[in-house]
Amino acid sequence: MTQIAFIGLGNMGGPMAANLVKAGHSVTGFDLVPAVLEDAKAAGVAIAATPGDAVGGADIVITMLPSGKHVLSVYEAILPAVVPGTLLIDSSTIDVDSARKAHALAADKGAVALDAPVSGGVGGAAAGTLTFMVGGSAAAFARAEPILAAMGKKIVHCGDAGAGQAAKICNNMILGISMIAVSEAFVLAEKLGLSHQALFDVASTSSGQCWSLTTYCPVPGPVPTSPANRDYQPGFAAALMLKDLALSQDAAASAGAATPLGAAATKLYEAMVAAEQGGVDFSGIINRLRAGATA
Repeated sequence: MTQIAFIGLGNMGGPMAANLVKAGHSVTGFDLVPAVLEDAKAAGVAIAATPGDAVGGADIVITMLPSGKHVLSVYEAILPAVVPGTLLIDSSTIDVDSARKAHALAADKGAVALDAPVSGGVGGAAAGTLTFMVGGSAAAFARAEPILAAMGKKIVHCGDAGAGQAAKICNNMILGISMIAVSEAFVLAEKLGLSHQALFDVASTSSGQCWSLTTYCPVPGPVPTSPANRDYQPGFAAALMLKDLALSQDAAASAGAATPLGAAATKLYEAMVAAEQGGVDFSGIINRLRAGATA
């Protein structure tokens, strides 16, 4: 049994912590929202009064927070209470620079860090089927892998500090672009008199096949489990897709990479969020395309 502190017990962190409890680990958690603390407590997580209290005596500290500034703030708060050799795993989706700063803060205190963002959404967090993209040393990865396996089914060591975040950002840029492409194809098919099912049956078994089509189809019918069948309730909200696309564009600017489709996708999701549709599933972009949106 491993002593684990878990900071950030929201939609993703709560079920992840619950799965660690189910795997037989001792988990102490902290969050600012009373309601999620009650849910975590019901799942067997011990509740701490402060982040510092949560990490006292922990072998491993896991964070799941909204942004880089939150991660760095929490690291600055907890590191005085962390003993040398503690493994810090950040599963937030944040910018690469902040991830590397978190690694450096941990190293200065004699701790070991990994950036380990996830893919799979709330459903994957609850089912324990997340994909972890991990950046950090090989030794730290080997130490973390059994713990991550209690929360996910695919765990990939992507490279050194920041590499996990880089992989997540690149993956989700592909996702945002591909969802727009699939949605555009269905809108065009509608204009041409082609049924949703006919397009799906062709594209899902030929060169147009992709996850946005076969798992998360943006029209109701062909994939019964997709949010399109629930009036585009998330799922993965458009505001979160915009966050990830914005991270991709910041990274592209920093690295000097040309990402014209990533930039166009970012503008489309910016407009969707500006229209107060940030809480709609990101596949709901199809409705904006039907209305003629180009940005």
